[in-house]
Amino acid sequence: QGKKLSDALRISAYVFSTGLLMFTALVNSVSWFMQNLTLGNFWQTAWLEFYDYMEGDEWTIFLIGAALVPALAFWGFNGILLVADITGKPTFITRYRIQLGKNDPVDKKKLCKAIYTALGNQLFVSFPMVVAMFYIMKWWDNTFSKELPTFQWFLVELSIFTVVEEILFYYTHRLGHHPVLYKHIHKKHHEWTAPIGVVSIYAHPIEHIVSNTLPVMTGPMIMGSHIVSIAAWFSIALVTTSISHCGYHLPFLPSPEFHDFHHLKFNQCYGVLGVLDFLHGTDKMFRQTKAFERHKVLLGLTPLSESIPEPPKKDE
Repeated sequence: QGKKLSDALRISAYVFSTGLLMFTALVNSVSWFMQNLTLGNFWQTAWLEFYDYMEGDEWTIFLIGAALVPALAFWGFNGILLVADITGKPTFITRYRIQLGKNDPVDKKKLCKAIYTALGNQLFVSFPMVVAMFYIMKWWDNTFSKELPTFQWFLVELSIFTVVEEILFYYTHRLGHHPVLYKHIHKKHHEWTAPIGVVSIYAHPIEHIVSNTLPVMTGPMIMGSHIVSIAAWFSIALVTTSISHCGYHLPFLPSPEFHDFHHLKFNQCYGVLGVLDFLHGTDKMFRQTKAFERHKVLLGLTPLSESIPEPPKKDE
């Protein structure tokens, strides 16, 4: 038995070390290519040209990077989804619907309310917070540096941003499900049991501050990140949360099954990555469903609702 245990440990150590070396080599290769071959020089030159064009106006540069660029990413991505939600076309998108028969087509009154609320949150909540963030970031010397961070450092920052967001979002989101807070605040977001992309920021203003915006802003403020890193991270965060709410499990995009299940069942799947849900056991029901089997990146064109369908109901 001791020999078996020793062999198992040796094999595990070999597999882990090999995987770690391959991952490190891949990251270093991609990083070298991004930084040194073409893209690194391209982005550095583009940043310097933009910085000079703006005459080093840090206030305007920050607003463009932290507010305008992420907003364009959000509405550009959701604009495509809204066409599918309203018209049911193109069928290439609608055939990947998660909750079959829901939002087919979307209720236009509910949709208008969601859009107005989302715009209001962006203009009257997110924008003032971005202004406050500007003065906080002024404390850091590298936020408006003429030298861009390396691609390797951006990957490190991205990892830290993601962990910070996961921790803050999970606990503030779960707190929002406390009966007292849910009734007055978080219930608004859950009016959509079958969400669509724009619903990702359809929320009470307090929730938008505490659960939507602060978890995303905190990482860059801790790290004193460059405005280009902030613009990229904010855009990634907004598009990612839109994917989580979009209601379609589209090919080659992150799976939205996890958060879609949260909207369906309310008391499951509170986080973004699912790590804290696993540790706290708030994904046990989810793991027993077909949705969990479908919770993966779709690498083909056949909808997972077809290849992994829900079991027939007993009365059928």
